Amino acid sequence: MGALLSGAMLAPLFASETQAAEVSFPHIETIGVSKIKLEPDMAELNVEVSVTQTTAKAAKDDSDNAVANFIARLTAAGVTKAKIQSANLHLQPQYVYAQDKAPELTGYTASRQVTVTISELTRLNAILDSALEEGINRVNNIALKSSKEAEYVAKARQSAIIDAKQKAQSLAQGFGEKLGKVWQIRYYDQRPVQPVMMRLSAKADAMAVNESYQYGEITVEDRVEVVYQLE
Repeated sequence: MGALLSGAMLAPLFASETQAAEVSFPHIETIGVSKIKLEPDMAELNVEVSVTQTTAKAAKDDSDNAVANFIARLTAAGVTKAKIQSANLHLQPQYVYAQDKAPELTGYTASRQVTVTISELTRLNAILDSALEEGINRVNNIALKSSKEAEYVAKARQSAIIDAKQKAQSLAQGFGEKLGKVWQIRYYDQRPVQPVMMRLSAKADAMAVNESYQYGEITVEDRVEVVYQLE
C-alpha cells in the first residue's frame, strides 16, 4: 500500500475523509496492512427440514420430529446444547392456482432450521449424515472457522502496525527527514474471511468420503492508517 508525505497543506486523501482534522504541519501518512492464512479446525453447520403435508398439524409434527431426533443424536454424540440452536417453526399454506378458479388449498409446508457449532472438523461428515438420516433435507451453509481466530486477529493487527511503522521510517529516512510522534491513527475492524465448504461427489470408489470435501483457508486481514509528525 502507499504512503503520503506532506510539507504543510492538507493531503488530498485527507480531504476525501469526512471532515478530518486539518494537518497544517509537516507529516507522513502510512497505511499498514497484513494478511494471515490459517487452517480451519471448526465448522458452523446450518441445516433445515422442510415438510409438506395436507394439514398444518401433520406438517408441524413431521418437522418437529425431525429436529428433535437430530438434536437427540447430537447430544448423544457429545455436542452440548450451548452449541445447538433451533429456529422457530415457519408454516406456509400451499395453493394451486387455475385460470378462472379460486385458489385451491392443497396443504401446508412447515420448515425449521438448526445451527450446530462443530468443534472438531473431522466429525462434520458424520453429523451431516445423521442430519439427513433424521429427515433434515436441506444444507443451507457450512462456514469453516478456527478456534485460534481471536489469536490470529490480534497477530494480524500487530503486523499491520509494524508495517505502517516501517513504511514511515523508510520514507522519512529516504527524504532526509526525522520521524516524530504519532499524530493520528485510523483503524477499521476487519472480519476474517471464512470460506464456505463444498461437498463434492467422489471421483473414484477409492476416494475416502472425507476427501470429497474441500476445506478452504481462513484469511485474516487487517489495516491501520497512521499520521506521523516530521520533526
